Amino acid sequence: MYRILIADDEGIMVESLKTIITSSFGDECEIACAKTGRAVVEQAESFRPDIALVDIQMPGLNGIQAIKEVRKFNQNTIFIIISAYDKFHYAQEAINLGVLEYLMKPVNKKKILEVCTKAMQLVDETRKKRSDDLKIREKLEIVVPVIESGYIYNLLLLDEFHTYQSNYQVLLNITQEYAFMVVVEFGDSVENGVLTNAVGASVKANKFYTEFREIAKSFLDCLVGPVMGNRIILLVPYQTGSVEYEERVEILTRMRNMLHRLENRIDCKFRGGIGRVKSWENVKDSYTEALRALREGDSHVVHINDIPIVKDYDGEYPLELENRFLQRAMEPDYAGAMDTANRFFEWMLEHYQEYREDIEIKVLELVMRIEHTAFFKGGVKYGFRYRENYLKEIHGCRDYEELRNWFLEKTAHVCQGMATTKEKESESVVAKARNYIDENYNKDISLDEVSRMVDISPYYFSKLFKQEQGEGFVEYLTRIRMTNARQLLKNQKYSIKEICSMCGYSDPNYFSRIFKRYEGVTPSEFRERLG
Repeated sequence: MYRILIADDEGIMVESLKTIITSSFGDECEIACAKTGRAVVEQAESFRPDIALVDIQMPGLNGIQAIKEVRKFNQNTIFIIISAYDKFHYAQEAINLGVLEYLMKPVNKKKILEVCTKAMQLVDETRKKRSDDLKIREKLEIVVPVIESGYIYNLLLLDEFHTYQSNYQVLLNITQEYAFMVVVEFGDSVENGVLTNAVGASVKANKFYTEFREIAKSFLDCLVGPVMGNRIILLVPYQTGSVEYEERVEILTRMRNMLHRLENRIDCKFRGGIGRVKSWENVKDSYTEALRALREGDSHVVHINDIPIVKDYDGEYPLELENRFLQRAMEPDYAGAMDTANRFFEWMLEHYQEYREDIEIKVLELVMRIEHTAFFKGGVKYGFRYRENYLKEIHGCRDYEELRNWFLEKTAHVCQGMATTKEKESESVVAKARNYIDENYNKDISLDEVSRMVDISPYYFSKLFKQEQGEGFVEYLTRIRMTNARQLLKNQKYSIKEICSMCGYSDPNYFSRIFKRYEGVTPSEFRERLG
């Protein structure tokens, strides 16, 4: 059904157009009429026409002025001007307003029907696009929550997730450089600041999760994580690296109102803990702070800054830079670790150059922290007296440059140890897989079988094998099989069918196709060439 508005101050013209359209399109069209510019605007508001045929010269507002008014609240109506006035400025304004056609009176029936048909096709295209957009939006309503949940889940549980979290940020259109986390806890009732019946509440959560998500997003511009026990985690992207007092109060107010709304709509009690704003690399710390705020506070909503035992560092301290240094060393990211170590050392010189002993202690603390972590990850060896010369070496540095070099040298040693460990791990896995393939290429082996043998998931094994070997599992297996096939074809006592089986293939035709792809000739042709 198409809604068509015919606007002309001449009754004969209106009836003529109405008859032409009705006789050709019949019940496909619903027609309304107007004889003034004001009536065009009013009909556009109430009738909402898909197509409007409008004369220019009408009482009150002319056709061009009426179209301008309609365009202020309705961009979808397709306008066709039918006028006896062949004036350039009218035509120019019509073009600027996106009018479909500018027809000069008198207009024959054929032209009217052509233009109406063209307009109807545009209406159909617009409706289809709108329908497609709605379908996409419906699908996104299903997909986006899954992506958001996966993002938050991986952010909290995977140590090296930040190396590829940019993919998630692109998908979720996150442009902010910082974020903070909120932990919302729910239960049947609150007793001494603790929510009761966590297990029962977590079962309920599966029923109210969709409503929870809608309410949370109406109060905070956030991502909503999965249900984890009787908790749901919110990730709130933030533009700046710190929150002023007034902003913190506003966040608390929003959270409080959000929890009240949740309790009015859902048969549960809710509490919320809020962490500090962090960079994406350290946003997991905000989650820890939000949990701590919940545990150590007894209010409906608790911000970590409002917990009395939280002490601020005396003066400015680059905690994020320190955390980044520790992360880079463990990845290992040699360049990143050296850069952050240098920047941290520069910060100490800028703020505390006159306190040599304090700088020495901090350098020693950082080195021992990364060595301790690396030891448990297998990156460095450790013995009780391995560090016996550290204090002597630090005190023996003649100036800050020597101390800096000592710091960088120890950092580099840990990075190298971690890199070697990772290389050995991957090399041992790939070497073990290669040996297995080399010994069993004549059997019907698969990626799943080999990955199970080395005790690594198929996806990760496939990625690791290609990374270390320079070719994929299938390519390597095929190459080994073809190498052996060439050797076997030199021996005339084996038939091609036997060689096919001896190389791990059950179908001679398939074997022949693979061989030709590698050698450019079939096995029979290859043997003939050998004479």
